[in-house]
Amino acid sequence: MTDLFGGAASYYARFRLDHGPEAIELLAGRFGPDARVLDLGCGPGTIAIPLAEHVREVVAVDPDAGMLAEGRERAKDVPTIRWVQGDSSGLREFAPFDHVTMGRSFHWMDRDAVLAELDELLPPGGSVALLAHPPDEPEPAWNAAAARVCDRFGLAWPHMRGSFQDSGLHHPAVLARSPFSRVSTRVFPRTVRFDLAHVVGLQLSLSVSTPARLGDRLPAFVAELEAELLAENPAGVWVEHPRTEVLVAERPTEE
Repeated sequence: MTDLFGGAASYYARFRLDHGPEAIELLAGRFGPDARVLDLGCGPGTIAIPLAEHVREVVAVDPDAGMLAEGRERAKDVPTIRWVQGDSSGLREFAPFDHVTMGRSFHWMDRDAVLAELDELLPPGGSVALLAHPPDEPEPAWNAAAARVCDRFGLAWPHMRGSFQDSGLHHPAVLARSPFSRVSTRVFPRTVRFDLAHVVGLQLSLSVSTPARLGDRLPAFVAELEAELLAENPAGVWVEHPRTEVLVAERPTEE
């Protein structure tokens, strides 16, 4: 996963949506103020930074040095976050921890293997919290236009063994067959407004079209993407209704 988001960190930090305060408050209430939380695949701190004020410590782990640098800069006055370069292949290095959070990172992992190892590492009562879009979330209105440009530039989504891209299984199905099969779900909706610059920035934050993958074709890609988007929507404004789904997965209680 090290090069998955090469060059995308600044776009990710600036243009990706956070998960919303209600989702963070839900996690804070479940974890409690004395919890030590592993945020695996933390990116620029989308979960770690707002959660840190509610728990004892967040260990924020990501394979991408650029993401960690963005996170450190955004949280330079937050002493309860420890930023660590690493990934899901080295979970034991980050133990002990009481709970684990993952945002948009979990769908890139070998999810069965990660959950099996977390079963060995999490204490009794420990939970795995996933924050993502619900499986039935519609694609953004600009998605088809962006996909056409990516196709013309020969860009395809990466695939990782055991990931969503590899298996097509949504998170609830993977959790149901895991040691953490007791799952509670909450969905938090909101309405957001994006302009052209924001949509382009979002596209450059995606693994399919990172600046590293585009290289010296980046200016041409941006120009073509802007033209395609405006041809489809000359107003250059998109109103979307994204939802954050919070899955809190625990081990089944003994009868």
